[in-house]
Amino acid sequence: MGKEYERIEPRLWEFIESQKVFFVASAPLAGDGHVNLSPKGRQGTLRILDDRTVAYLDFGGSHAETIAHLRENGRITLMWCAFEGPPNIVRVHGRGEPVFRDDPRFAELVAGFGEADGPALRAVIVVTAELISDSCGFAVPFMDYRSERELHVDYFGRKTDEEFREYTNKKPYNIASIDGLPAVPLPLPPR
Repeated sequence: MGKEYERIEPRLWEFIESQKVFFVASAPLAGDGHVNLSPKGRQGTLRILDDRTVAYLDFGGSHAETIAHLRENGRITLMWCAFEGPPNIVRVHGRGEPVFRDDPRFAELVAGFGEADGPALRAVIVVTAELISDSCGFAVPFMDYRSERELHVDYFGRKTDEEFREYTNKKPYNIASIDGLPAVPLPLPPR
């Protein structure tokens, strides 16, 4: 059965770090707004900073829903589930903050990710846990990990930072969420 924790205990820490994918959920305050759920998983792009703080690299794409929701209300949930080994699901419910390229904390946060830093990085999402929970995961299927997808890195790796900034400026759901909330502050500062 599920259990709640005040901090990321060593057993949970080890579980989180061994997962290949995690999911991020956020929502606007408006009752008719769209809930967002996004998979994340590029190797090395998630770090546990301490027993109540998690950070992940936010790379550009066609949407910026999580950033918009965090800017509006800060609510976020991260979830990991075991696709191999003993069944388990771990959630970190908390408050998130996007740390953008022009924030004085950005460079130091990014440096902690080492080689996981890459093209199209627009923010570091820092999550402070308010509640940590786990549950059985008995219904989660077994799935085998084969390899990382290189498509995002390859696509944005062919672009200069200036070209990536132009790409971001042209995508309507980078500027605002699908509900019209401000998302990535533009113009995106250079790196």
